[in-house]
Amino acid sequence: MLQVQDLHVEVGGKEILHGVNLTINSGETHVLMGPNGSGKSTFLMALMGFEMYRITRGRILFFGNDVTSLSVNERASMGFGLMFQRPPTIAGLKLGKLLEVIQGDTKTNSQDIITSASKSMNMEDFLNRDINHGFSGGEIKRSEILQMIIQDPLFIMLDEPESGVDLENIHLMGISIAQILEKQKPIVNRKKSGLIITHTGYILDYLDVDKGHVLIDGEFKCHGNPREILKLVKKRGYNECLRCKKIE
Repeated sequence: MLQVQDLHVEVGGKEILHGVNLTINSGETHVLMGPNGSGKSTFLMALMGFEMYRITRGRILFFGNDVTSLSVNERASMGFGLMFQRPPTIAGLKLGKLLEVIQGDTKTNSQDIITSASKSMNMEDFLNRDINHGFSGGEIKRSEILQMIIQDPLFIMLDEPESGVDLENIHLMGISIAQILEKQKPIVNRKKSGLIITHTGYILDYLDVDKGHVLIDGEFKCHGNPREILKLVKKRGYNECLRCKKIE
């Protein structure tokens, strides 16, 4: 589904990513770990196509098609979806109206779909409220997941879905994310793939994740079993990844 080849990304004239390579097959879910400031969010923003994250070298292929120069909306229409770590408050725009725009005219019974999805995320009372205005951390995250459910993208990027969320909301979100990623289906029957940034690893309690990656100083330093990586990092810190890389 996704191939990232020698990706270099600048933000404000400073190079943040230094030749990143990654392949994610259809049906796979990968997690991305690393210390603060290592370039994880920059990577997701560059994949989504935000202009301030300038790709200076390398390519992004989606089902074999080069999307490196495409706009955000073009990538979204092709099947890219992003859940922000810190989404903005949008005064004057109701959540329900945004969901209608996301839904578009492509599906019948669109209002029923929005109503059902809103109930599943305990967000039915928020549809007539301005987006994220006065929302708690958990409510913001649930709103983001709700938007993702309605968009129904093929490639799902989640930037720290557990951040600022209590245990009850993490449980609801974990179950919902697993459904979005079609974890109830055998991998050969899944159409959705995902890339999830996590610091705590709580999301791994709800998802079978295929591969883990550690990004440090804009470069991948480790690839492997995500639970083993997380266990090692909790015990010895990210410096252990650097030590292993030197030995390698």
